[in-house]
Amino acid sequence: MKSRSSMLWGGLIVALALVVFVYRDRIHFDWANFGQQLKNIEWGHAFAGILLIYITYWLRAIRWSVFIKPIKHVSVGALTGPQFIGFTAVALFGRLADLTRPYLVARKIQAPLSSQIAIYTLERMFDLGSAALIFSTALAFAPKNTPSYDIFMRVGRGSLIVTLAIAVFAGAIRVAGTTVAGFARRVLSPMSKPVANSIAEKIESFREGLSGLKTWRELAVITGLSLLMWGMIASTYVQTTHAFVQTPELANLSFSRAMLLMAASLGGSLLQLPIVGWFTQIAVTAAAMHAFYGAPIEAATACGALLLAVTFLCIIPAGLLCARLEHVSLKKVTSESEEAGKESMPVTAESGAD
Repeated sequence: MKSRSSMLWGGLIVALALVVFVYRDRIHFDWANFGQQLKNIEWGHAFAGILLIYITYWLRAIRWSVFIKPIKHVSVGALTGPQFIGFTAVALFGRLADLTRPYLVARKIQAPLSSQIAIYTLERMFDLGSAALIFSTALAFAPKNTPSYDIFMRVGRGSLIVTLAIAVFAGAIRVAGTTVAGFARRVLSPMSKPVANSIAEKIESFREGLSGLKTWRELAVITGLSLLMWGMIASTYVQTTHAFVQTPELANLSFSRAMLLMAASLGGSLLQLPIVGWFTQIAVTAAAMHAFYGAPIEAATACGALLLAVTFLCIIPAGLLCARLEHVSLKKVTSESEEAGKESMPVTAESGAD
């Protein structure tokens, strides 16, 4: 795993170096303007965004406590630390650290890791559905005189279709999860048996998580928390862009138009690599702001850097403090969670070795 990760890092760095070298004469970037944009940030908007992001981590702890209730009653306070530490690990070590949160929770409450990975999978499905619903609803109310209105509508309709598909899929899994898992295993086995078994196991884990929501009230609470959380995340994008008061394209950005930026940012974070991923994330969001809103590339890059700090990196100080208070080594727990995840899902590990 380490050798493959090193090769990926090396290949990416070489590729980025080649791109910069080839296009060095075509890139016109005013560094003085970039510095001026950072100097004139309205920090009240930035701090409001950071506050919103911290509240979302607390809401995640509340949501996890509802998910875990069928197994054990755990206080929200006990689950807040693992949220902070887990997201700090992802910020520092990339997506390889994604299992840190379920691993820390499982270790803290003495529960099977597989049960927490099931909750993690369920959490991600609610995240995706809530983000897609907010995204499509906001775009649906975008005024017709909005620039690139047709693009907004196409993306909004696509997002709504994704939302409905997730709802139908979740309903099918809740009613007949075992049957769906068996069907996926039979259909995919001819192509790759390890992959088929891995997907079937994930479907069954998702069914177990849904089965834990035994009442409509619990489902409503989870849905409400998820929508509130993603509404705050979307508002964070608006607050951060509004911090650039000298750039009208960003300072006056509406909530609905900010949804395209959020979508681009989320897409750029899916394959987050340690450290290097920070710069690719800035590049993706800057390109989106330049293309969608016509923001100058210097202002868009400065805003991309601030977005990274506000939405992704701001958790690091709190995460490091929680790790120290709970006597957790981030590097060690990331490695342990990765290995424990393989052991709890042996088929997935086998698939990765092929």
